Formats: sequence, structure tokens, C-alpha cells
Amino acid sequence: MFSHITIGVTDVARATDFYAPILEVLGLTLKFSDDRWSGWKHPQEDRPLFVITRPFDDQRPAPGNGNMVAFLAESRSLVQRCYHMAIACGGTDAGQPGLRPQYHAHFYGAYFRDLDGNKICICCHAPE
Repeated sequence: MFSHITIGVTDVARATDFYAPILEVLGLTLKFSDDRWSGWKHPQEDRPLFVITRPFDDQRPAPGNGNMVAFLAESRSLVQRCYHMAIACGGTDAGQPGLRPQYHAHFYGAYFRDLDGNKICICCHAPE
């Protein structure tokens, strides 16, 4: 469905260091990285990509109210690992790992904000 999802960051190297261990837990690999942007993908697929970049207009990035990127995890334990990795890497809590039955009976998710304030979700839809 998606070609890529891009979020703005202030410092690509710092953001790459933040996201690399989290996305590694999910099995995603770095496809490209330079001083302007970095992008990750599933090892057997070319797309979709998750891309971090300095805004092309060279203005400060600003997370949108209501905007969020959600990564799919295969298990609840991966949700927990990614969340704790994000917090250990300097992210801030936006919702600890747990069931969210208001979405559906098996929705297990965790939320954090990256170093630039972008809201990220890691979620699993499978029964335990």
C-alpha cells in the first residue's frame, strides 16, 4: 500500500543512531544513509521504506498533532523490546506496552516519541 513513510529530524546521524537498534529488533535493514537521510526496509522487499530526513526546505522539522508512524511487530515481546530500546536510546514515553482493547481484543501496542518529538507506535495484532 505504501511506497515510503518519511519523518523530519533535526540531526540525521543522531536520529539514525536512535532508530537503528529499534528497527533491527523488528528485522528491518538499513537500505541507505548519508548526511541528508536514512532509510530502512524489510530485508526481502524493496518497499515500503521508513525514511528519516532533514526537511528539504531546511526549516526545523515539526511533528504534527495526530500524526504517527506505527510499526508492526510479530509478537508482544517484540513490542516490549522496541519500546524499552527506544526509551534507552533517549526516546520519551507516550504509552507503555499493553493491550488496547478499545482498538480490538488483541491490539497490543506501545508508544514513544523520538528525539525530535515524532510519535511512534510499535504494535502487534496477534493473540498472545
